[in-house]
Amino acid sequence: MASKTIADYLASTLAQAGVERIWGVTGDSLNGLSDSLRRLGKISWSHTRHEETAAFAAGAEAAVTGKLAVCAGSCGPGNLHLINGLFDCQRNHVPVLAIAAHIPSSEIGLGYFQETHPQELFRECSHFVELVSNPKQFPRVLDRAIRTAIEQRGVAVIVLPGDIALEAVPEAKPGQVSYEVTASVPPAAQLDALAALLDGSKRVALLCGSGCAGAHDEVVALADTLGAPIVHALRGKEHVEWDNPFDVGMTGLIGFSSGYHALKSCDTLVMLGTDFPYRNFYPADAKVVQIDHHGAAIGKRVSVDLGLVGDVKATLAALQGRLARKTERHFLEAAR
Repeated sequence: MASKTIADYLASTLAQAGVERIWGVTGDSLNGLSDSLRRLGKISWSHTRHEETAAFAAGAEAAVTGKLAVCAGSCGPGNLHLINGLFDCQRNHVPVLAIAAHIPSSEIGLGYFQETHPQELFRECSHFVELVSNPKQFPRVLDRAIRTAIEQRGVAVIVLPGDIALEAVPEAKPGQVSYEVTASVPPAAQLDALAALLDGSKRVALLCGSGCAGAHDEVVALADTLGAPIVHALRGKEHVEWDNPFDVGMTGLIGFSSGYHALKSCDTLVMLGTDFPYRNFYPADAKVVQIDHHGAAIGKRVSVDLGLVGDVKATLAALQGRLARKTERHFLEAAR
């Protein structure tokens, strides 16, 4: 069935993007979307008792699956309740699209019943937030929102007035596009420089965060090659601790002494996909290497000697063949 309204287009595009459910609490301003989902029959509505729960649930789904998750709230207090959960999604770097339904577009700015300004309220907890004021905007706004949430791994918010959702869509159907995460790898020269630095180091420690998701085997292989203890931050625990003879525990305010001392006594620290915030837990005199998919994260918490922008899994796979295996294991054994 071809899309006819903005709500139809939204439902069809989300289905094409692999979305299986929308978490939320419906209301009058979401009626158009609710009806489109019912007629499409490909996306379920997962009703919650409070919109905050819906946002947290979407974040949990995105964290577990690694795929785009969606939540929605009706106008006024409905979508306002999403904000706490969306802050959690944004800080946890999970791809979530929030549909913030809005009052009738002709009433915006007139103090209408339950009027708020969602595009301002959600700005701090999102990478992208935009009000749809004309149906012609919507296809490109939706595409940009989805791509931003997936590529930047965070929250995108579309503020959609209920009457606009029922307007005719200017395009017949969603474009046949693919929404996939780009796995980038640093240039060969940077990988060579990193290999030279690691080959010349005697006490290497790895600090792993949530950016190591899906890279367990590559992280363990790197630790084995370097004879390096693996220390994990809280959000790296689920990705690297299991089935890992090189893991020496967590560091931080609720960490272990083994993790703390492994970092403090290393001569080279390799940060892998982590935004570990506690500066007093970093080593004072070690060289620091940071690998992160997001360039703005490099050097954010501590000064680095070498920063590489790239996906952790793909970067370590490209690095492995450039390294010489270290047979000296005294530092690793001491860290245990």
